[in-house]
Amino acid sequence: MNRIASVTLIALSFLMVLPAWSQVTLSGSIQSDVLIPQDDEKIGTEHYKDWALTNTYVDLKLGSKYVEAGTRFEFLEYPLPGYEPEFKGWGVPHFYVKGHYKNVELTAGDFYEQFGSGFVLRTYEERSLGIDNALRGGRLKYTPVEGVTLKALSGKQRCYWNHNDALVSGVDLEVGLDQFIKSLESHDTHITLGGSWVNKHEDADDDAIFIDATHKLKLPKFVNAWDARINLMHKGFNILAEYAQKSQDPSFDNGYHYGKGNVAMLSASYSRKGMSALLQAKRSENMSFRSRRSMSGTSSFINHLPAFTHDQTYALAAQYPYATQLNGEWAFQAEFGYSFKKGTTLGGKYGTKVKLNVSHVRGIDDDFELKNPVVSERLMGSDGYKSSFFKMGETYYQDIDVQIEKRFTRDFLLNFMYMNERYNMTVIEGHGGMINSNIFIADGKYKFSPKLTLRCELQYQFCDGDDGDWAFGLAELSWAPHWMFTVSDMWNCGETKVHYYQALVTYSLKSHRIQAGYGRTDAGFNCSGGVCRWVPATRGFTFSYNYSF
Repeated sequence: MNRIASVTLIALSFLMVLPAWSQVTLSGSIQSDVLIPQDDEKIGTEHYKDWALTNTYVDLKLGSKYVEAGTRFEFLEYPLPGYEPEFKGWGVPHFYVKGHYKNVELTAGDFYEQFGSGFVLRTYEERSLGIDNALRGGRLKYTPVEGVTLKALSGKQRCYWNHNDALVSGVDLEVGLDQFIKSLESHDTHITLGGSWVNKHEDADDDAIFIDATHKLKLPKFVNAWDARINLMHKGFNILAEYAQKSQDPSFDNGYHYGKGNVAMLSASYSRKGMSALLQAKRSENMSFRSRRSMSGTSSFINHLPAFTHDQTYALAAQYPYATQLNGEWAFQAEFGYSFKKGTTLGGKYGTKVKLNVSHVRGIDDDFELKNPVVSERLMGSDGYKSSFFKMGETYYQDIDVQIEKRFTRDFLLNFMYMNERYNMTVIEGHGGMINSNIFIADGKYKFSPKLTLRCELQYQFCDGDDGDWAFGLAELSWAPHWMFTVSDMWNCGETKVHYYQALVTYSLKSHRIQAGYGRTDAGFNCSGGVCRWVPATRGFTFSYNYSF
């Protein structure tokens, strides 16, 4: 009844404000993914009582010159495999009204926001991971003069179908100095200064943490975090330096110790026609920041710590994705891209593109047992662990990959990729040791006609550890503008000898996209930006429908 009342209330609100708006536009989207599961003992699928599982979302937005309102209906009563139990349900968990006039914008309801790089605040939605950390409350955005932006907000954070009791409040200020120092603008130089403050007010009695039968921890009601940053852009150069710190915040993630958290980042990039380069480093320590201290999993994060690893799209390259280690890490990433011009020795007739990526992540000290609350309870109630800023521990993750894109004819394009990867499964997953692998990928595309294109992938992974070697093949035929046919097989050549085959048919018509398929998927982690969700093995029919208007 609460869900029905919510839907009715939102519908009435829309009808009440609609007559007051002029030139109203309606937009939205529908996304529905369905799995009809089948049991498969060979790959270890779970048994589901329901004949079909689905994640379905309907977004609606009304907009006018000064006012915007939106809502979302979610049907997750029979969710797809791998989501946390609290993910299940249905209703209208998201709605908002936003008003904007001249240099002021005010939002009431549910909203997403990010301060800086997200070290102290980033609320967002990522449906593939089951993440929706929206705040429900109010947000003010004010631009008093050009180059100055002030944001202020307060609200309670969504936790699946409820909201955590803690009140999250924050202020962010950004100032573009080039708007006030004309000599900077005349030299094509832009300097932006930024600062943020975020406060979490959580009742200390919500989660009583006992040290023994008679003693419990005294938990802080207020946790504060602040962030300072400077961004310099000059022609093709871009340099960002950012530092954030968090006050005492005993939580499940850090073993309930009272050490302070911090994160520092330095990023530099350069780009011009035909070339790009990126170098960045990040050190984080005890920066897990949730709106409920006792939570685990992917829910209730107030902030976000990017992984500084490349999000791989090829199947075998994404076999062992990295998850940001919340207790602390040193992370480095370098990327370099270069396009050899047409007509040169290496460019040939059509040019050649080369891209190199290096990612390297290590611990902040050598004592993994000391800082991991899963395997040690020595930190509870203490001031936490100490580590020298530049001290590094064991390797958590490393990948070195190079991609070469070469067009041989007007109709044939080939992309070759080599990747060397080290994956510390013990640190990331809690078992398995260090996984070493070498991956070779060839991705070719041939255009038979303006409407008919065939793309094929061949991949092989030499893997030392876990289940051993893997092979992958894919063929994708596109018949523009409506049809796409895909078949693939991922085969474990090592321990299990199991094939994970798939066949998909996709049809697109204007803003509609329908996909149907059948096959197996291997168990593993689905990751985005260093946040991961475990997905069990599945077999069955799949359907998806996407529509935007």
